[in-house]
Amino acid sequence: YVLNLIDTPGHVDFSYEVSRALAACEGALLLVDASQGIQAQTISNLYLAIENDLEIIPVINKIDMDGAKIPEVTDQIGDLIGCKQEEILEAIVERIPAPAGDTEAPLQALIFDSVFNSFRGIIVYYRILNGVLKKGDKIRFVASGNDYFADEVGVLKLAMTPKSEVRAGDVGYIITGIKNAK
Repeated sequence: YVLNLIDTPGHVDFSYEVSRALAACEGALLLVDASQGIQAQTISNLYLAIENDLEIIPVINKIDMDGAKIPEVTDQIGDLIGCKQEEILEAIVERIPAPAGDTEAPLQALIFDSVFNSFRGIIVYYRILNGVLKKGDKIRFVASGNDYFADEVGVLKLAMTPKSEVRAGDVGYIITGIKNAK
């Protein structure tokens, strides 16, 4: 299995960033702190995931911390979304649908984040909805109307891993030499 995992900020001040990341996904792991239980921002992010019609898998984290209240937090989660306990990776594979998309359709991607690299410029993170993006392709960013060439495309593993192409359903990065993120 290939699992594309996108980490989002948990704090409510980053709801725009969270909403962009959730729009690129089929499912969400809802992390709940074992020592603090369900917090307001957890519920806020849960509602964003529900609005995006995502399969939601709650996960209790920080179970090794002093003061972890695993049974209480497990009950809170059960009361909130009514779920059973199961292995996380097994639940992801069984419950979250594979990405849809047509590799024969014109290229369409959703940008959900970017970072600035002083040597390479803006590195854009995206999800390919339809089509195929190949190294060297000319692409247009709809929001800015600017055209660029894909100098490098690839996927994120423990590091950026260049590939010759990224296909519908994949999450990856592109380097084009963009110097301004607007």
